[in-house]
Amino acid sequence: MLVRTTRVEDAEALADLHLDVWDEAYRGLITDDILAARRARRDARIESWRDILARGENIQFVAEDADGHLIGFASASSGRDEPEPGLPNLELMALYARAEVYGTGVGYALMQAAIGDAPAYLWVLDGNDRAIAFYERQGFHFDGKAKVEPVGTERRMVRRP
Repeated sequence: MLVRTTRVEDAEALADLHLDVWDEAYRGLITDDILAARRARRDARIESWRDILARGENIQFVAEDADGHLIGFASASSGRDEPEPGLPNLELMALYARAEVYGTGVGYALMQAAIGDAPAYLWVLDGNDRAIAFYERQGFHFDGKAKVEPVGTERRMVRRP
């Protein structure tokens, strides 16, 4: 496995990976209609990824298998939430790996590349027990904040110094 920063040329493979990992991680947690609607907008997602990668505004990393296929990605940025006392400025915006590599260290390697051991926060979909357990092992804890999004309720987890 190789973890590296993203390139604009990754846009199509990254869009497909993003669609696949959502299906794998969220089937049963969000409606099939939402997953199907995301797939129906594949071309727009490729262009969106191309734009995101070209701007280089967020820290983006991908994991590749030995054949060069993308198996996971992570992104981090200065936090999107309003500043609060004790809330770190760093947000882990995304961390996804293909189901076939769950438990192999890919998620951990991507998280280390994106945020290391720094204080940070993230939003996790309520009921995503596998992800919640992973984040708890990395020192994240729920802080009581929640928000309702079209995909469901997301709860904030924070890792403080």
